[in-house]
Amino acid sequence: MERTAAGDDAGLGPRVAVLRRLRGMSLRALAAASGVSSSFLSQLENGRTNASVASLRKIAAGLGVSPAQLLDDSAVHTRGVLRAADRPRLQLEGAEKFVVALPPLGNLEVYAGRFRPGGSTGPEAYAHGDSQEILVVTAGEIVLELGGERYEMRVDDSIEFLSSTPHRVRNTSDADAAVLWINSPPTPDEAPHGPPATG
Repeated sequence: MERTAAGDDAGLGPRVAVLRRLRGMSLRALAAASGVSSSFLSQLENGRTNASVASLRKIAAGLGVSPAQLLDDSAVHTRGVLRAADRPRLQLEGAEKFVVALPPLGNLEVYAGRFRPGGSTGPEAYAHGDSQEILVVTAGEIVLELGGERYEMRVDDSIEFLSSTPHRVRNTSDADAAVLWINSPPTPDEAPHGPPATG
């Protein structure tokens, strides 16, 4: 008889559900990624069945975690640490943009940017989607060109606008600067122009 994982920890089903939702996955998507049925996953999440060790390994792989992480209560509230060195990045003009929130995205899309003196998001203002966007200056000073207006912003300043408004960030100072971009909801990948995704 195969040893069951859920019998060792009755919280497995709810943890699977939380991790699945954190990754923006439907039952069907996790079933496809794991090689188990949607009905089995539904029963597991609702505590109506146990998972074998083999099923536990498949589900963990589908969620992108280790079986130990799947069984560990302390990791349920997070998708895990994204190390600075591992962040996907986009090279801009004298600047870099870093992914902070990895796909699949839920309600937020977050990027960090570093600008050397003279760096910018590009030669032209751009727009993407129609989301609520917040720009926060985390270091130095930048100029935000937004819908024909110019905003000089310093560390800890923030501004909120619609991502459909053409915008551009420039570092006109002689020191490095850094920003965070936060969009809700995430903007479509098929941005018509400008840097991919957001900014």
